[in-house]
Amino acid sequence: MSDFWVFGYGSLMWRPGFPYVETRPAHLHGEHRALCVLSFVHRGTREHPGLVLGLDRGGSCRGAAFRVADEDRDTVLAYLRERELVTNVYLEVERNIRLEGPERRYVKALTYVVDREHEQYAGMLSREAVLERVRDSVGVSGRNRDYVTATAEHLAGAGIRDSLLSWLAEELR
Repeated sequence: MSDFWVFGYGSLMWRPGFPYVETRPAHLHGEHRALCVLSFVHRGTREHPGLVLGLDRGGSCRGAAFRVADEDRDTVLAYLRERELVTNVYLEVERNIRLEGPERRYVKALTYVVDREHEQYAGMLSREAVLERVRDSVGVSGRNRDYVTATAEHLAGAGIRDSLLSWLAEELR
């Protein structure tokens, strides 16, 4: 048994909600961050869905890796499954990620990728369609606009450029 890693690319970066031993900037190849998931629970409702981030195939994604101690593994997995798999729009997968910093290395990390076959998969939308969707949507975790602006601010603070999220944050202010 050993520590394990969790890769965060959206709200997990700024609100992980679970205990971890270490966090490192990380890079994932083969998937990219996208506002491609209709949110029926956390940031919207079935009647008025919001939009949240998912990892969609292609490209790459800079995010954060969290090292979780083995004794916390079951608790963290239960928490993440309750948080991320509430409607099963995400697939729980293990991916190789590159930890950044002075000691660059690859590790396997648990992460959540969008299920393109799920009814909540929105695909690629225009900027205007995304803005329209997130402007007034609200779910059990709060306003969609707050999720988008908090994520944009965190990414900018971490030196990660995301032109869509930056534009949205400006439009929503």
